[in-house]
Amino acid sequence: MQLATFGRLLEGRIDALPGYTTVPFEIMDPQVIATSGKRFHTMARPSGDLAEEVSGVVFRITPAELAAADTYEVSDYKRILVRLKSGLETFVYVGV
Repeated sequence: MQLATFGRLLEGRIDALPGYTTVPFEIMDPQVIATSGKRFHTMARPSGDLAEEVSGVVFRITPAELAAADTYEVSDYKRILVRLKSGLETFVYVGV
């Protein structure tokens, strides 16, 4: 997916998003399915419990790459600004 969306492999570091959990989500967009190779993706949703967290990797990308990510994501996701467990503020895509 990184090569298809950004044209390169991204460098990242492990972090976590407190107060969120993940749920499975069925993708209906054929282009996203073709790019990712998966019909079901995992979607982050607020849990209301700061003890819960979603582990993942945070990537440094350019503004143009962020625009490409916005184009890739389906309308069931929205991009929001959050503070990760490390204290870093970053954008994540979460379920609407």
